[in-house]
Amino acid sequence: MDLCHPDPVELSSVETEELQQIKWHRKQLLEDIQKLKDEIADVFAQIDCFETAQESRMAQKEKELCIGRKKFNMDPVKGIQYLTEHKLLTPDAQDIAQFLYKGEGLNKTAIGAYLGERDPINLQVLQAFVDCHEFANLNLVQALRQFLWSFRLPGEAQKIDRMMETFATRYCLCNPGVFQSTDTCYVLSFSIIMLNTSLHNPNVRDKPPFERFVSMNRGINDGSDLPEEQLRNLFDSIKSEPFSIPEDDGNDLTHTFFNPDREGWLLKLGGRVKTWKRRWFILTDSCLYYFEFTTRDQWIEAIRASITRVPFYDLVSARKKKIASKQ
Repeated sequence: MDLCHPDPVELSSVETEELQQIKWHRKQLLEDIQKLKDEIADVFAQIDCFETAQESRMAQKEKELCIGRKKFNMDPVKGIQYLTEHKLLTPDAQDIAQFLYKGEGLNKTAIGAYLGERDPINLQVLQAFVDCHEFANLNLVQALRQFLWSFRLPGEAQKIDRMMETFATRYCLCNPGVFQSTDTCYVLSFSIIMLNTSLHNPNVRDKPPFERFVSMNRGINDGSDLPEEQLRNLFDSIKSEPFSIPEDDGNDLTHTFFNPDREGWLLKLGGRVKTWKRRWFILTDSCLYYFEFTTRDQWIEAIRASITRVPFYDLVSARKKKIASKQ
């Protein structure tokens, strides 16, 4: 017998059969393992395909969203229509309002244009958009800073009226008891905007003192005066920090009164009996405006030198008359 290569041990027939069964099971096990490997590889391949498809869909969605934003900036109504048709927005007013409120990639002049329309859906979106703002525990200047930064006011009187009315209603809802009525909030909001212009436009030499701001707002709280401390806080807030207005490309009324080319007192000849009267003039975008401050019945009178009236001031005059009629 070769000691280096011993003869294999002879197996009995039973042992031989058991060995064959072991080999067969081993073979089956290896085949099953390979099948599992193939199935796992197939699953990973499917996952890769799914992720690729998902990334492709996301890329396509992002592309369509980008197109929708551009369309909105050029034509807000068509932009919203495109976004809803491509399932990027629902036609629900709340969904559209959230989209405008977030404002990612949106022109704020276009946002203002859409919110200013009077179609039923636009009115619903305006309300939902304003409701996105939380004004609780903010004074009126703080609330206006937030509100006027979220879009640009359009130039049409009716649009401005709806927007500022909705703002005033929302502010009073968030801060019950601050004002007697939404009319007070409405008028004071415009008064603050004018104060901002007078204090921070470099062309305005006659900076209004606090006492003039108080006199401008006498009797606006349903016939009574607002607390002087409240007006002082608003005055000081605007004096220390002007409004930040969105810089798009707009040529609207907000731009007109926040950044006029020149402002100052001039004498104007007019009236049935021709007399010279002192008026505050604003020159902007080749248009001349003038108005006067009074203490009560008429807050501001303003007309456009080229015949048409300035809606900004007409709105306040009308609202002041409404307040006076309640007395």
